[in-house]
Amino acid sequence: MKDIQLTRYLNYLENFITENRRDTFLRILAQRSRHFTVAIQDIFQLHNTSAVLRTCEVFGVQELNVIEEKMGKTIDKEIALGAQKWVDVNRFASTARCISDLKQQGYRIIATTPHEDSCYLDDFDVTTPFALFFGTEIDGLTDEVLKNADGFLKIPMLGFTESLNISSSAAIIIQHLSGKIRKAEDINWQLTEQQVLEKRIDWAEKSIKDIDFVKSRYIPEEA
Repeated sequence: MKDIQLTRYLNYLENFITENRRDTFLRILAQRSRHFTVAIQDIFQLHNTSAVLRTCEVFGVQELNVIEEKMGKTIDKEIALGAQKWVDVNRFASTARCISDLKQQGYRIIATTPHEDSCYLDDFDVTTPFALFFGTEIDGLTDEVLKNADGFLKIPMLGFTESLNISSSAAIIIQHLSGKIRKAEDINWQLTEQQVLEKRIDWAEKSIKDIDFVKSRYIPEEA
C-alpha cells in the first residue's frame, strides 16, 4: 500500500480502539528505536529468551533476533508478559544468515564477551547502528560470531564472579545503551514516520477482537 492508503486504513482501524489506546501507542512509539538491535544465539533456557524479549520491550528496542540453529523453541508467553506483541522477533536458522542480514542493514556486529580487547559500556561508541550479540549461558558466543564481530563489549565487574546470567547481562547493557543513545544530540535514534505508521497499524490490528472480520469489512479508497 502507498502511505496515503496506509493512513486511510489506520484511520479505519482506529475506529475500533479507544482514544487512550491510540495515544498510548503514539507515546510509546515516540520512544521506540531501531538504532540498535539485539541478537541471541541458541539460548538453552527458554525463560532467558523471554526475559531478553521483555527487556527489549521495556527499554524501547523494537527488534529482537533469535538464532535457533540448535535450540528451536517458542517464546515463553508467561514470562514475556505480552512483550511479544509489541517487539518484532526475527528468527534465523543459522548464525551466518543472521549476521549477514544485520550487516546488510548497516549494523555493526558487537559481541558481548569478557574478551580481553572488549570495550567497557561507558566507552562504547553508539554513534552508528549496532547489533548486540548475546551467547549461550554455558559456552557464550560461538567462534563464528567472534570472528565476524566488528567490536567487543563487556560489563565492568568488581567481584569474584566473572560472568552474569544472560538475562541479567542483557538487561544491564540494553538499559545503559538505550539511555546513552537518547542523550546523544547527534543520533537520529527514533523510528521513521513510515515505520511508526506501519507499527500503529500492526498494533491496532493486534488490539482488535475479530480483526479478520473487521479487515474484511474495509473497503480501500482509491489514492
